[in-house]
Order: sequence, then C-alpha cells, then structure tokens
Amino acid sequence: MATHLLRAAPTAPDALAAAAAPSTGRFLLALALIVTVAFALARLARKVRQPAVMGEIIGGILLGPSLLSLFPGNVQDHLIPPSSLPYLQLLSQLGLVLFMFGVGYQFDVGHLRTPTAKRQVAAVSLSSVALPFGLGAGLAVWLHPWLSRSELKVDGRLGPALFLGTAMSITAFPVLARILAERGLYKDRLGSISLACAAVQDFLAWCVLAAVVVVVRASGPWPLARMALESALLLAALVLLVRPGLTWLLDPARPWAGGSALSHAVLVVGVLLSAAATDAIGLHAVFGAFAFGAVVPHRPIDEFAPEVPERIEQTSLLLLPVFFTVTGLSVDVSGLGGRGLLMTAAVLLVACTGKFVGAYTAARLTAAPPREAAALGVLLNARGLTELVILNVGLGLGVIDTRLFTAMVLMAVGTTLMTGPLLERWWNPPASVERVGAGARGTGTA
Repeated sequence: MATHLLRAAPTAPDALAAAAAPSTGRFLLALALIVTVAFALARLARKVRQPAVMGEIIGGILLGPSLLSLFPGNVQDHLIPPSSLPYLQLLSQLGLVLFMFGVGYQFDVGHLRTPTAKRQVAAVSLSSVALPFGLGAGLAVWLHPWLSRSELKVDGRLGPALFLGTAMSITAFPVLARILAERGLYKDRLGSISLACAAVQDFLAWCVLAAVVVVVRASGPWPLARMALESALLLAALVLLVRPGLTWLLDPARPWAGGSALSHAVLVVGVLLSAAATDAIGLHAVFGAFAFGAVVPHRPIDEFAPEVPERIEQTSLLLLPVFFTVTGLSVDVSGLGGRGLLMTAAVLLVACTGKFVGAYTAARLTAAPPREAAALGVLLNARGLTELVILNVGLGLGVIDTRLFTAMVLMAVGTTLMTGPLLERWWNPPASVERVGAGARGTGTA
C-alpha cells in the first residue's frame, strides 16, 4: 500500500512543473494583453502628436487600479493575476536595464564643444537643476506629515527631501530627443542646446540620486563609506579598464572581428554584469547599466556594428510596456482623496515652476532671446520615462509612499504631455526646418 502511494506521488520537479503550468499560461496571456494595450495607445499617441512612449505609459496606468478598480468582480486580478507578477517584475527590470544602457550610450557632450554654447548650457543646466531640487526638497518637508509611516522605510525628513529634490531635477533626455525629432528641431540651435542641457541635467541627477541611495541605505558611517568607496572603484574600473578593453576587443582590425555577433554579446554581457555589480553594492541596477553605456567606445561600434545598439534599444522598447504596467499597479488615482489631489497639484506646480523659471532665467541672463528662453523652459520640463525610473527607485527605497508616488507619476505624465502643445505655441519652426524634421520622424528613443 505504502509502496503504491510512493509510486503514485509526483516527484518534486513534476509537482513544481504542474503548479507552474497554469501560471505560465496566464503570464503569457497577461504579457499579450500588455503588449496589445501598449501598441494601441502608442499609435493613438502618435496621432495626437505625442511621443509613442506616453501612450505606453498611460496604457500601463490604465491596467492598474486607477481604472480597473472601478469595475466589479476584481477585474485586475483576472487580467494580470498575482501569480504572474514575479515574472513581470523580472522582465520589467531587464527592460529597464537595457533602456538605461541606451540612455548612457546616447549621452554625448559634443554639444558643449561650441564655445558660444558652453556658457549657456552650463548656466541653464545648473539653474534648472538647483531650483527644482531646492523647491522639491522644501515640498517634501512640507508634505512629510501626510506620508504614510507604514510605507516609509526611513526615519526623519532628510531621505524624502533629498529624493524628491532629485526627482524634480530630472529631464527625460530620450523623450525630449523624440519630441525634437518629430518637430524638426533636432539639429536646430534650440534642439542642440536643450539636448545638451538635458544630458548634463540627467548626469547630475543620476549622480545625486546615487548619493541619495547610498545615504538612505547605509546603516552607519562605515557602511556609508564602504558603499561610496565601492561605487567609486567600480566607476574607475569602467573608465580606466573596461573602456580601453572594449576599444581593443571590438576593434575591426582584430582577427576575430567578423560580424556584429561579438559586439552584441559583449555589450549585453557587459551591461548585465555592470548592473549586477551596482545592485550588489547596494545601488539600483540601473546605475550600472547607465554607467556602462556611457563608457562604451562609439568608434568601433559605429564603424563595425552600428546596428547593435539599435537592437538592444528595440529589445528594451519591447519590454518597457511591462515596466509601465508594473509601475501602474502602484498608481491608484481613484484612491488619492482630497489630500492626494492637493499633493498632486502642489507637485505639478513645483515641478513646472522650478524647471521653467530656472531654465528661462538662466537663458535670459546668458543673452538668449525671450522666445528661445521660454522654449527651453518648456522643453526641459518634460520628465517622461526617466522620471518613472527614478520614482520606482524611490518607492523601492521607501522614501516615498504610494500616494506621493501616484502624484509624481501624474506629474511626469502631465509635464511631458504639455511639452508639445506649449512648444508649438512659443516656438514655430520655419517650413524648411519642418521639412528636415519630416525626414527625422521615427528616429530617436521612444
């Protein structure tokens, strides 16, 4: 009898496979739904002259409780079952890491080489980082009594203040590039200056965010010093060892250079290892991905395998809707309440004021015409996808609660959606520039 029962009982791997089979099927259905919604809303966004990524972000929010909680029958769990969430979270992190590699790879200080632009770019960049940071930190101190203590993982107001200041300072470089390309301003002076400012701002914001993560996660002076030292050593290794090593390895003159397969494998492995390294240090994986993308030498890639970064970008764009959906699961507009709506209004006011006033004032002080200064303020106010990345880091750190997270996500969406219409109001490119832009449509990161 006992022998019969033992033979009939499934082995551990069989039992695991049987338990996972339904979850795998439901996961694939959820993934199909996410991609379908993202594609449909991306097409709709293009029709109304918005970046495709904004449709995907809104699609991710709509698949969360903000919309689905309004329907009876627990629709959200049927469409995206809880058993699928671990898989979706892993996919979202992979998409995020690959996306941040692209952001780092596109980081270029070439716009700063023009002597006439250096002063303006430096002034506008620093001003439109410092003012939003100060206003954001002050707003965090004011809103701190309203934050849910059960969701915060830090004591005191320093962590939330530093984080919110950093989150307010960001500009969505990839989304900004797409907006400029679609409006024919990519190679115009305004486009060059705004892209250079956005690149500098994002670099400064990521450096500050890395410092904030170290301060928040370190439990004392020694852990703080250890994380800072390990981060500095990793950055030095990437600049002094990895970059020259990649230049040598990927040189088209090497005997093993015979196609793009090597370049593709080296870059993917490199970004994954760098992301894993910063995650092991205690920082978020996106820091390693961004840093690796920034140190990758462009010359051997551009000469021998220019399609490889585009392939990695396309992979990230396929996975990013999953990240937007995972983000949307933490956004609940219907649960904001009176305080939440006031919080959202305050966040939006501070965000727009800090960026626009900071950029406009600095641009005017560096002899920019009023119309160009206003256009710069509008462009640098776009947050988009990069803001969502930072907000997810903050939510994971426990320096903000879900209500403030929701308010900040709405701010990121709102500031990006208003960029195009306001730009058309204050800056109308000539017909010749528009024709140049027509050929550039579809380029750039979504």
